[in-house]
Amino acid sequence: MRKAPPDRMTPRERLAWRHNLRWIAVLLVIWFVVTFVISWFARELRFDFFGWPFSFWAAAQGALIVYVAMAALYAWHMNRVDRELDSETPDAETHPAPPTNPAGRS
Repeated sequence: MRKAPPDRMTPRERLAWRHNLRWIAVLLVIWFVVTFVISWFARELRFDFFGWPFSFWAAAQGALIVYVAMAALYAWHMNRVDRELDSETPDAETHPAPPTNPAGRS
């Protein structure tokens, strides 16, 4: 995706940026819930999960798995969006014409 100042962004780029901000907001909410809410209430959640108390699993393993999954999901999504935006740009921007030879030689 080409970098442009916010005042010179195309409508498609503005839409993509708003979509990106929504993804970031959702991922931040998930991060907050996993980091603070589940950890805060983990002691009240007394049941075994894969043979371990849920509070231990959430603190030691579950949060790390969720963080890695969030990073992978965001990277996958942004790569897909970048490919879509790059496929919509004119060829002149992505593949400029080779310079001409002024002497006429090939």
